Amino acid sequence: MLISHYFEWEGVITGGHAQSVANQRKMLDARNVEYTTEPVLDADILHLNNMGPRSIYYAKRAKRADVPVVVHTHQTAEDFRESFAFSNTLARPMRPYLEYAYSLADHLICPSEHNREVIDGYADAPKTVLSNGFDPDRLTGFESLREEYLKRYDLDPPVVFTVGHVIPRKGLEAFVETARAMPDLDFVWFGYLNPTGGGPVDRLLRSSETTQLVENAPENCTFTGYVEAIRGAFAAGDVFFFPTKNENEGMALLEAMACRRPPVVRDIPTFEWLEDGEDSLKATEDFTEPLDRLRDPDLRERLGERAAKRSEAFTLEAIGDDLVDLYRRVLDESIEE
Repeated sequence: MLISHYFEWEGVITGGHAQSVANQRKMLDARNVEYTTEPVLDADILHLNNMGPRSIYYAKRAKRADVPVVVHTHQTAEDFRESFAFSNTLARPMRPYLEYAYSLADHLICPSEHNREVIDGYADAPKTVLSNGFDPDRLTGFESLREEYLKRYDLDPPVVFTVGHVIPRKGLEAFVETARAMPDLDFVWFGYLNPTGGGPVDRLLRSSETTQLVENAPENCTFTGYVEAIRGAFAAGDVFFFPTKNENEGMALLEAMACRRPPVVRDIPTFEWLEDGEDSLKATEDFTEPLDRLRDPDLRERLGERAAKRSEAFTLEAIGDDLVDLYRRVLDESIEE
């Protein structure tokens, strides 16, 4: 079985989307599944990870050549909103564009049950929920970086932290204002301050809202920008604060849980699988109460241990066979037709 595993704009797209593609390829490598990263039509399956114009072109060609098309539904118009300057305006035409793009698939892979429910409104193609997963190897030895990263950013435990692109959709305002309301705690956001991870175009893409919130954040709220060793974030942080407004899944959340960092999340449909008070704490608007509770080291430890146990179902080892099985099922169905 040969998979054409194509990621349009690879090298430009960063963050969880890019890591998900890397995760998929690592799962295929571990199972000796042959693949090419080029969009070719002599493969058994064309798997597309970003539905840009070139992907649409090859999806249409694959359909004519009777090559099954699998598409990962990483993007939705809802998830695109509040990302960068003009994103809310662009989200309107993005919806019909993605409806058309996803309709070209023989099978859609949705990273969460919530994402599948959203995508039900986009396309009628068969869908399978398959987590983006996380790579435990990326976290190996993270504990050894704790003192280094606490010192580097002048942080005093317990540290409230998050990981990801600094954009409004991720709950930037809630993060900043919660830090302002809790001046005796250190809050730190590890991740790109720019939408595409750097470059001259970022000055145009970065929203005025993001700039104002970052520049006017209180002294106890730190934005690190890009960090080379993301393990250092999970080492320095004690409570993972994820007030995102809309999320397809949340890979950084899974990584934090694996590191026994209890999560505080916004109570949105994406996180229905988490149990408030068992492996997480949830809130809708006021996050000070759950964060205040987690000053208690015993509660942090209890929730952190349960979160780590829950994360085991999302490792690449746990979900890798499901991806390969899906390929085989799609291939069998195409032969039967």
